[in-house]
Formats: sequence, structure tokens, C-alpha cells
Amino acid sequence: MTSSSVEVVYRGIFQKTLANRVCRGLVVAARKDGRVGTAFARYGDSPERNGVPAKNFAVIASDGDELEKSLARYEPASVDVSICVDDVMCKGIESWAWYGIQPINKLVRDGGFLLVTSDRPAEELLKFTHQKPHDWTLAVIPSPERPGVFAPEGSASFSGLWVYNDDSTDYRCMAAVARVAPEIVSIEAVEEYVRDQTKDEGRVKEARDAYDQLEIRSVKAGEGNSHFYEQYDKPGWTQMREGIIVEAMKVGTR
Repeated sequence: MTSSSVEVVYRGIFQKTLANRVCRGLVVAARKDGRVGTAFARYGDSPERNGVPAKNFAVIASDGDELEKSLARYEPASVDVSICVDDVMCKGIESWAWYGIQPINKLVRDGGFLLVTSDRPAEELLKFTHQKPHDWTLAVIPSPERPGVFAPEGSASFSGLWVYNDDSTDYRCMAAVARVAPEIVSIEAVEEYVRDQTKDEGRVKEARDAYDQLEIRSVKAGEGNSHFYEQYDKPGWTQMREGIIVEAMKVGTR
């Protein structure tokens, strides 16, 4: 009996629908394999802000008891698969002003996977992705360049709160999860899900092509960007004061 967790890191508002469809799609597809699961957004991201990184999660388990154990936590402390739907975020993300910059692969467990939708090769993305103390795997989901998305170009798919860009990015992400972690969902279940949703064999083929064309790069401990991100320790309830206090800066600090 096991459970696995997946996170989708996306641009708030602009990629909200995309992240929702990936996580919910994984849960529905996993049921076709006899598994159970649930999808949810990170509580602290609400209300979302335009372009500010946010997260959605999917937890897939072998049975209801395992699922309940996983959901007893506020959010996963580590994930088996992390999906980044904008390769620019490989440089790091800052979801809230007081949170500090966090590595895109911060929650990826030992032996876990970071999937990135990009038109760039894995070696180029690894230059910006923060190193970890354990081995992990970077995989690139081929995503065509979209002129005008960013200046001068970008490969991110914008399927957001107001505009739905129905370009099969959600299905390709699901197929990539099936490739690296078949214990979460099988490619056959993903294909059946896409067929049920679209009634289009062309879309089913797009999912299978993403499964076959996924670029996978094993990353050793210590590989990647060595840039140090400042860590901020937030007080627990026993350390909080009775009022808001802004202390003066101490000499020699910043």
C-alpha cells in the first residue's frame, strides 16, 4: 500500500486552469488504474496574483486509508514528481514577498523527478536549476516556442483564469508523469482519459508522442546551480509577540 504526490508549479491566474486540469486529470486517470486520489490548491496562494508562482497538488494512493494518511498533512513536505509549466521558473520562485526565493526543485525527494515544459534542452535548464544533496531526475516535456508570450519568445502555455489555451499541454504533462512514475498513473489510463475527454484520436496521439519524446536526464547530487538562497525562519505561535513590532536594523546587518 503506497501513496505518491505530484505538484504543479505555475504562474498565478495566467496558468491556473492548466494546473487545475493537470492535477484533476491525474486523479481521474489514476482511478482507471484502480487507484484513488484527490487534487487541491495550496491554501496560501489564495488570492492568486498575476504571474506570481503558485502550486497545485495531486495525491494518488493505492486505497482510501493511504489517501487519508497523506491528506492529514497541510501540504506535502516532499513530492515524487514536480511539474514546472514555465521554464523561466527554473531560476527559482518567490511565491510571496516574505517567503524568500525558493529553488524550483525544493520539494523533489531523493530519486524524484522534475518535469519542465520547455523548448530548451535539459543541459541548459540544469544550469539554472538549484543543486540538491541527493540524486534526482530532470525531464523536459517538448513545448514549442510561442512568439509573443514573453519578450522575445517563450514556451510556456498560458491557460488561465480568463483564457483557456486548449493546446494539449495538460495531456502531455500527464503522459510525462506516466513515463517517469507509472506507479502513479499508466500511459494506457492517460490515453483512455484523453479519449473520454476529447473524442479525438489526434489528442490521444499527442499524449503518446509526449510519452515517447520525453528527454530524461539523471542528475547527481551536487549537480546544477550552486547559488545560495537566503532562508527565512518564521516564528511559531509560541514566539509571536502581542503586537506588530518593526525592529531597527542592527549595525553591520542588512
